Amino acid sequence: MTLYTFLKVAHVLLAIVAVGANVTYGVWLSRAARDPRYLAFTLRGIKVLDDRLANPAYVLVLVTGLAMLHLGEISWRAPWMLTSLVLYALIVVLGLLGYTPTLRRQIETLEARGPDSVEFRALSNRAQTIGIVLAGIVVVIVFLMVAKPALWS
Repeated sequence: MTLYTFLKVAHVLLAIVAVGANVTYGVWLSRAARDPRYLAFTLRGIKVLDDRLANPAYVLVLVTGLAMLHLGEISWRAPWMLTSLVLYALIVVLGLLGYTPTLRRQIETLEARGPDSVEFRALSNRAQTIGIVLAGIVVVIVFLMVAKPALWS
């Protein structure tokens, strides 16, 4: 197995872990919506998954991807690659400045004011909106990485 192949396998597995963890958030939240007693546990669980599994996997996806680019089998100048890198940077900004602080405030507000407070509902709506935007961007990146659109080569 070449180093490039090893990095590619690691890259794909890390992407599966990162995206897979993120996909579970909606399932967790929809189940907790049925019984608000579990909402704090659910939000804290999502925070742990995000901080300890998904986000580290996304960082390692970037590291393995850059290592593959360094080996030179794929050009970083390909438009699909440049677009993916720009979208990745956008995800980092939205995640660090949008989703993560919103989730933290959501947990704090839930514990201080409860699930029916106006502030908690506003934070929940914001987290959901940011999450949907992030998921959409991730889908585009996955498409670009897999399809490597010929029109953009």
